[in-house]
Amino acid sequence: MFRLFANLWRLARVGATFARTGALSRIFEEFDPPPYARTVLWIITLPMGPFGLKGDASLPPVPRAINALGPAYIKFGQILSTRPDIVGADLARQLRLLQDALPPFPVAEARAIVEAELGKPVDLVFSQFDPPIAAASIAQVHAAITRDTGRKVAVKVLRPNVERQFRADIKAFYFIARTLEWLIPSTRRLRPTAVVAHFDSVVSAEMDLRLEASSAAEYRENTKDDPLFKVPAIFWEMSARRVMTLEWVDGAPLGDNDALHAMGVNLPDLAVRVCQAFLRHALIDGFFHADMHQGNLKVRADGAVLALDFGVMGRLDALTRRYYAEILYGFAKRDYRRVAEVHFEAGYVPADRDIDAFAQALRSIGEPIFGMDVSRISMARLLAHLFETTERFGMRTRTELLLLQRSMVVVEGVARSLDPQCNMWNVIRPVAEVWMKDNLGPKAALRDLRTAAVTIARYVPRLPGIAEQFVIAAQREPGPPPQPAPAGGGIAAGLVGGLLGGLLGGAGVAGAIWAFYTLN
Repeated sequence: MFRLFANLWRLARVGATFARTGALSRIFEEFDPPPYARTVLWIITLPMGPFGLKGDASLPPVPRAINALGPAYIKFGQILSTRPDIVGADLARQLRLLQDALPPFPVAEARAIVEAELGKPVDLVFSQFDPPIAAASIAQVHAAITRDTGRKVAVKVLRPNVERQFRADIKAFYFIARTLEWLIPSTRRLRPTAVVAHFDSVVSAEMDLRLEASSAAEYRENTKDDPLFKVPAIFWEMSARRVMTLEWVDGAPLGDNDALHAMGVNLPDLAVRVCQAFLRHALIDGFFHADMHQGNLKVRADGAVLALDFGVMGRLDALTRRYYAEILYGFAKRDYRRVAEVHFEAGYVPADRDIDAFAQALRSIGEPIFGMDVSRISMARLLAHLFETTERFGMRTRTELLLLQRSMVVVEGVARSLDPQCNMWNVIRPVAEVWMKDNLGPKAALRDLRTAAVTIARYVPRLPGIAEQFVIAAQREPGPPPQPAPAGGGIAAGLVGGLLGGLLGGAGVAGAIWAFYTLN
């Protein structure tokens, strides 16, 4: 009962803040709830008017209300900015204005957290531990000097009690989502509770800095051979659940064009490199930085891009990468029929829909964009229109693609801030071509054969035992053969047979592909 009243109080306070800032009227415009729902919401919020927060009047109404409600709401607003399917394109754009910057907490508290997490006094680990240089909703960052090596590092520390505060707010989010689903049935198609669950999982991961450190380490490993894209190293011995220590990196903010000019950086070249780096990470590695805005990127004196903040990363499996590469490449070549076929092959669009009508709809997306001046060619516009079209044809929402879509829009904005004439299609095409050559050509067929051979080799030691069991079974009286001994023999035999067949079939396919490329 107490929890119910606590959630009702939070709901009323949220509603009062939205009403006081004008955000509630904006939400009504966007979602057009039925009259009874409007009445109930006004009844809940009006008596709480004096308890509503004013917020920053320089922000639009909805970001203003969210910013006033505090860290958890700011983080939730940032997540919603990646979901135009839920809040609409215009509101998603407004939510990107949310600044994840809050007043820092005292250095003494940060030192206490570091000491508790590392199990030793701060002065034994760092000879210098400076005041915070950046503060966000979940953590803040301090510059420090290591005592053993004298290296300058960046120390990220979670806010005190942030886990408990976020957990209480997330419970309120679940309550609000369920209330919306009950009060406004039309919102159920947007799955508010599922959206909150997604937010819950994202924030829970960000609350454990060991996971962010792991992401940074993987990202660094993937990009180690790129001399012009660098990820700082993690100091694991100085990191824990609530503390993460990284190599300090110096560079000019990517958003400061004057500083970049002073360093002699070629801005058009930098714009291309940022876009292509993002696409390589997404399409080739399948692991990409999902928040590559100017604040998370620096540029070194030699022109190398330095990535920061690895709390939000995206991952794509091999099959999704193939589909996405073919979609991008198909649009770049204006092969709309192939783009439509890929959507059907991937199962993104139900099989009972008309593929020719879908291809025609895709043409209506691509052709106007290709007719535009270079400075007006927009990946954001194409992806937004593509999303609307696929939704009309019954495509279900896929969170990983929405994250990739939002990330590409952010990267496009970064590139255009460096070079307004950056042609996104000229940037995309070579990366997609390299991916397709490596994954759909003879090299890929041979790689698949090698993988199959390695897999088969794992079962070779079991083959004598499997054969002996079947010989013994064959010598017994007629009847159904017994199951092999519980060593996975039956499964292994099936796998070996299937893999041998796949190996032979793959050899034929590889030969055909090789002949095609050799003779043509």
